[in-house]
Amino acid sequence: MPDPIPASPAPTLPIEDLDTGSTHRAVEQGLALCLSGGGYRAMLFHVGALWRLNDAGLLAKLDRVSSVSGGSITAAVLGLNWGNLNFDSATGAGQDFPTQVVDPIRQMAGKTIDEGAILGGLFSMFSSIGEKVAAAYSKHLYGDATLQDLPDWPRFVINATNVQSGALWRFMKPYMRDYRVGEVQQPTVSLALAVTASSAFPPVLSPLRLELDPASFTPGSGLDLQEEPFTSEVWLSDGGVYDNLGLETAFKRYDTILVSDAGAKMEPEGEPSSDWARHSMRILDLIDNQVRSLRKRQLIAAYKTGLRQGTYWGIRTDLANYEVAGALPCPAEKTAALAAIPTRLKRLDADAQERLINWGYAVCDAALRKHVLKDLAPPLDFPYPAAGVG
Repeated sequence: MPDPIPASPAPTLPIEDLDTGSTHRAVEQGLALCLSGGGYRAMLFHVGALWRLNDAGLLAKLDRVSSVSGGSITAAVLGLNWGNLNFDSATGAGQDFPTQVVDPIRQMAGKTIDEGAILGGLFSMFSSIGEKVAAAYSKHLYGDATLQDLPDWPRFVINATNVQSGALWRFMKPYMRDYRVGEVQQPTVSLALAVTASSAFPPVLSPLRLELDPASFTPGSGLDLQEEPFTSEVWLSDGGVYDNLGLETAFKRYDTILVSDAGAKMEPEGEPSSDWARHSMRILDLIDNQVRSLRKRQLIAAYKTGLRQGTYWGIRTDLANYEVAGALPCPAEKTAALAAIPTRLKRLDADAQERLINWGYAVCDAALRKHVLKDLAPPLDFPYPAAGVG
């Protein structure tokens, strides 16, 4: 990491600096990974980043994985299969990472689930769009697993946005929580439902309604909203609505933060649509772009001033900017095409899957060797050498 810059003022924190009732008041030594949203594009890009972290021996050293939206699809697969990765005692790498993480996610990426869920939910009297998505996640990835099937360590945090309170709703093994509404300990919510809430892209996949028993909340654990209807039904939207990098629960806790960002680029529009539907979508894109940019700038400032250690890599990064020896060949025009893949839960062909994974692997490698592990040997090749990045 570069030396701190004494002349720079302390950066504004890229998180909401509120007392949320946490018992962890001080930042601890530890390694946290944040996975952004972005549909299947993010899901696969993050697989590549995880693959490089695994090869570098860092995956086994993680203390926390905090995710939103498409990143939560990948994080939940990693968490569910953590005990089967078969970490090597010498290298620290999970030897079964490809079969336990890569293969099931690639199988999922070969299926379109958003269109069927939307149509089925709109015309069904018995199930909502969210329930249709959760059923698809359960069928193809998580089965009947619940939050209790996640490992005790590292801690996996699947983030959603509580539409009622405007706060972050965190799904974890020990508890699920909104600091205003309160905490439910040892939740048995299905992993598929938690990921559905985290990836409920507005407006078409949002919101997800979660029915709860008010008596299940720990008494006195909420700040000001621990009462019905907040404790009997929770309306949740995509975690990226509140925190599109999945940064908050990691930044508050640990001193070393790795951020993998697969967020989409907002393109300019010379003649924006004026009808309410398309105009609303454009405004949502503007809000997402601005919030993501602000958090990113503040995160980088925290690195530069020494407030945090770690590194950031993004799907829209120009790999040449890292200036590291042995970087994998990733022409900017090719990676820009990958970054432009729409934010959907729509089938991607094998070539697109492999290129996204390769790109995540390559840019994570460059970021790690530039800022975190400067002695790390460069990779011999992409995970899928024949595909490259396009």
